[in-house]
Amino acid sequence: MTDSLPALQLADWRRRVFGLYAGVRQLSAHDPAAGHELWKSGRDELFAGHPQSPLLPDDRASFTGLTVAPYDPDWRFELEVRPAEEPEKLTVDSATDGKIRFSLLGSVRIPYLGTLDVWRLGQYASGLFLPVKDGLAGAPGGTYGGGRYLLDTVKGADLGAGPDGDSLIVDFNFAFNPSCAYDPSWSCPLAQPGNTVREEIPVGERLGR
Repeated sequence: MTDSLPALQLADWRRRVFGLYAGVRQLSAHDPAAGHELWKSGRDELFAGHPQSPLLPDDRASFTGLTVAPYDPDWRFELEVRPAEEPEKLTVDSATDGKIRFSLLGSVRIPYLGTLDVWRLGQYASGLFLPVKDGLAGAPGGTYGGGRYLLDTVKGADLGAGPDGDSLIVDFNFAFNPSCAYDPSWSCPLAQPGNTVREEIPVGERLGR
């Protein structure tokens, strides 16, 4: 049982994240700010008490909550996914899933910011992946230097699709730091050049240090 325990704990972590985002989508359909509050409280609970929390032991002992900016509705968008003009592949090493292969699905155009690439997981379970690296990346009190995640649907981070089926809900208030931002033993897919913007995105999760 000892050898299987971490795998079972990780499965439970992902199960809880899927459940959290299901509640977020339901609330956000009518009240995005309420969905955001649920997301914050749910992530705080997981980080504080779950055995698969990415927090290091010393950080967990002093943990009082993730640093998240107040909700700003101006950073919530429903965006059409424009198909990629040229095929592009990406392979990333990860600490828990080995080599992760992505293919470029398309892009979304963010008002006043430009475009961000949308990636599709090219292996079992598939899934959409949308990271972003902005002007706060690596800055004191800013965000993780490698960027944050907006969507990572294979692991449950999914804000839903638009009503026409070819669009996504992209809400920067839900941008979160990957696990490797808290524990350097993790390795995470990071934002590529097509997922980098020069401007600062002032909403979402910060590092707080």
